[in-house]
Amino acid sequence: MEIEKKDIRALSKEQLRNFFVSHGDQPFRGNQVYEWLWSKGAHHFEDMTNVSKETRTMLAQNFVINHIQVDTMQRSSDGTVKNAVRLHDGLVVESVLIPTNTRTTACVSSQVGCSLDCNFCATARLKRMRNLEPAEIYDQVIAIDKESKLYYNHPLSNIVFMGMGEPLMNYNNVIKAIEMITSPEGLGMSPKRITLSTSGVPKMIKKLADNEVKFKLAVSLHSAIDEIRSRIMPFTVNFPLADLRESLEYWYQKTKSKITYEYVVWKDINDNEESIAALVKFCKYVPCKVNLIEYNPIDDGEFQQASEVAIAAYIEALAANDIVAKVRRSRGKDIDAACGQLANKEA
Repeated sequence: MEIEKKDIRALSKEQLRNFFVSHGDQPFRGNQVYEWLWSKGAHHFEDMTNVSKETRTMLAQNFVINHIQVDTMQRSSDGTVKNAVRLHDGLVVESVLIPTNTRTTACVSSQVGCSLDCNFCATARLKRMRNLEPAEIYDQVIAIDKESKLYYNHPLSNIVFMGMGEPLMNYNNVIKAIEMITSPEGLGMSPKRITLSTSGVPKMIKKLADNEVKFKLAVSLHSAIDEIRSRIMPFTVNFPLADLRESLEYWYQKTKSKITYEYVVWKDINDNEESIAALVKFCKYVPCKVNLIEYNPIDDGEFQQASEVAIAAYIEALAANDIVAKVRRSRGKDIDAACGQLANKEA
């Protein structure tokens, strides 16, 4: 039986150098191959033109490069691009390029499916099949960077981990991917241009703080009342708001980095004065800003977009308490690329 070959990108640079030494070659060969794998994004060993044919053959005998393939690409009428990304084992995730006049943002996935069960999200209806490897996350960013240059004539400027999956449930791989994205040997992007969005796993938020990460944190809050939040996000029964609050206070104490709360207002769920007052109170615990997000229906009637009057009431109350709030209009709705709509319909 043939032994399954290891993805070469699972090796560190030092491990690659040691591999070449153990095969009678010079350690600098490891540096060359590492550059091809990450900085140059080689898909095949044959792409490595400054490496001898014999060496390329030897690499192919020992390793594989499990590179993603963009299966289908859809372009929205508003310029948003959605990629259906096929992984080496045939599974599919989705990632999105969101353009504005001044920047392009990549929305990337961290899991195939999702570990959580938020009732309003299409991705949550897919069972979690597996975590993405660091290289698979990195590849999504590389693909969107190329599309940004092709369609908008400038490199990718921002990344948000708001695609499929809960990033903090794939902690180690997400952190490794971000390390490569920000490394001079990778994309060299500033961590300040990266936002990790979580549904709120207190223990892992504290771990982020202890690791002194430099990227930004966003939390999908949607209600500051436990009863309502656990109804729309059942898993939060195990992570009550008191625990979330404590972890966010810890985050700010360690990082001095403001938190962004992502908040959807739904008709007859959280479009009332009690919900507004609870959010205002919660926002006072830690320096923050609020993104009020337009809801994108996912084919049933349980969740309905709140009225403009209800949104205005939130904005007014937050502003009266000196809390920065913006209404985020969704992009790419016509291709199911908007927030909460990613669900592998092309798979």
